[in-house]
Amino acid sequence: MPPTLSVATKEKYPFGPEVAEQSRATAVIPGTRLRTRGLEKGTYENDADAEGARMKHRFATMTLILALFLTVAAPSLDAQATAIRSDAVVGDPPELEILEEAVEAITRMHMDGFSDTRLWEAAIGGLTVLLRRSSEDDATGPFGELLTRVEAIGESPDPEALAEIIPQIARLQVDGVSDSTLWEAAIDGLIQELDDPYAELFTQIESDAWEEETTGNYSGIGLQITLLNEEVTVTAVFRSTPAMQVGIIVGDVIVGVNTNDASDWSTGMAADSIRGPSGTDVLVKIKRGGFDEPIGFDITRAQVHVPAVHYGVLESGIGYVLLDRVARNAAQEMNAALAELADTRGLVIDLRRNPGGFLDESLMLADLFLKPGSTLASTVQRVPGDGAPETQTDSYTDRWPELVADLPIVVLVDRFTASGAEILAGALQDFDRALVMGERTFGKGVVQTVMPLPYDRRLRFTTGSWHTPLGRSLQRARDRQFRPIAEDLDTFPRVRTAQGRSLINGGGIFPDLAVADDTTTLVERELIQSVNEGQIPLGLRLAELGFEAATARMAAGDAAGLTDTEFDDFLASLVEEGLTEEQLADPDIQTYLKWRARISVAQRMDDLGAEADVRMSRDPVLSEAVRLLQISSSQRQLFREADAERDRRERAAGSQGTGG
Repeated sequence: MPPTLSVATKEKYPFGPEVAEQSRATAVIPGTRLRTRGLEKGTYENDADAEGARMKHRFATMTLILALFLTVAAPSLDAQATAIRSDAVVGDPPELEILEEAVEAITRMHMDGFSDTRLWEAAIGGLTVLLRRSSEDDATGPFGELLTRVEAIGESPDPEALAEIIPQIARLQVDGVSDSTLWEAAIDGLIQELDDPYAELFTQIESDAWEEETTGNYSGIGLQITLLNEEVTVTAVFRSTPAMQVGIIVGDVIVGVNTNDASDWSTGMAADSIRGPSGTDVLVKIKRGGFDEPIGFDITRAQVHVPAVHYGVLESGIGYVLLDRVARNAAQEMNAALAELADTRGLVIDLRRNPGGFLDESLMLADLFLKPGSTLASTVQRVPGDGAPETQTDSYTDRWPELVADLPIVVLVDRFTASGAEILAGALQDFDRALVMGERTFGKGVVQTVMPLPYDRRLRFTTGSWHTPLGRSLQRARDRQFRPIAEDLDTFPRVRTAQGRSLINGGGIFPDLAVADDTTTLVERELIQSVNEGQIPLGLRLAELGFEAATARMAAGDAAGLTDTEFDDFLASLVEEGLTEEQLADPDIQTYLKWRARISVAQRMDDLGAEADVRMSRDPVLSEAVRLLQISSSQRQLFREADAERDRRERAAGSQGTGG
């Protein structure tokens, strides 16, 4: 029987030792995996990433898919009532136990209230669909006979009969159909029946990856590695990790792991060998400038956490915080960042491309910015049980002192800001605590529960909804491919904040000041196309340039930057890779490439402030946020300046649309 997990409550979400007892569920993207720069996985850049204006995240970026969602853990249930069937006959396949527990969990907790009979019929129906395709040439033979038997099982669902007949089907080896394929077809039928775009059953591998990706936790030594000049090179060493403690430094080249020569390995091969269970040892051999022979480090692996919060101070004196996901410990990391930025003249919180994460962490993040007693959010959840679904509403109240109370705040959002990130942005918008700027957010207002299943599987499905402090549901209607369904915004209700600002109720968070962030020009798109078609490793060459230039700057004690000579050498390397001198002579192309190169240098120097300053030249959302903060001494004035800017833009748009 899987362990029961407790949802965050008004008493359980604040900072403190209780945090360890919170749910382990969080946001993920169906069918995708987190692309990390670190975690001993290396930098997986390709030139589809060449839309450099959009590559904001330093340690983690999500693939651009719109299937974003918030999850919470399953509520605690009475021990007798929650006992999930575990009396499978000895010899039953593990898939049967997984399917049985999935059916039980959905029956008891899905917000739409499914009967177990209907779910078993759906599972058998999924198997039937597959078999019908496979039996077209054998409708009257043995395979067809088995199909008939499966259809009969569907009329009176019998899990044990299903477990008996699947191996018989597989043994016929029609079209190479295996046991696992058949079971997956049954599981797919179950999931399809839910008509729930966020429902998914994770495989064991997906489940393990999900745990790592959504928490930022993994077992290793704490390195970021990248293939530079055909060598697996250390490009970052995370703080307070085994790698830092033994003395591995940026620039070291990994040439061996244990007894294996790693001199011609890929970053993936190196990562797989270096990582392992906490408490186990690994011998890492590195090549270091100034040493004739490789240096060996005996390192004991440990749990490593990659932070979700990154921050710095811009040249303007504005504090900048990048929150790339609402991961475990994100609120504590934000608390530390705010302490460092308390003396700045204003604050930008960048939530663009943030897919969300832990519910309790979202609440704690909002708690940092609002006054005690404020409602942070509310949830409407299915009460676990059989029969007609019942719901209960829980609201969560701010309990901690407000931080940076005197700083005006701008929150940046885009169409990929979702789920837990919307909880934070929505709470600050509802209480007039921040100006929200950018694009309309994704609109993820329903809640998923992630249930642990046998054999390290996980099941995710919808169990409720969440609402902002003013009661706004941000859910946006989408189809199963996550395409927005047509809507009439004029029909949406509105609510008013304490300061009288009118907010749309539904369909995501609408920014107080809308600013588009796509600045890629036609000539730049043509360059990107040439890079992709020619398979030119532009991302890798930029990483190499950034590493080499950053190493030189740090050795000299200089700030992030790039010399003309370094840039000219970089352009020459691109000609060797296949780009033409004519292409690279274009001033617009050079400006674009120099911009990306300067970003790369700042990233390698771990200087987010410098990186944001560089990005600002091509980031209209960030640049406008900084401009407004520079002329505003309070949150009220920030709202007034934003209103004036919005009116100015509307007048300009109106004047462009007139004339004869």
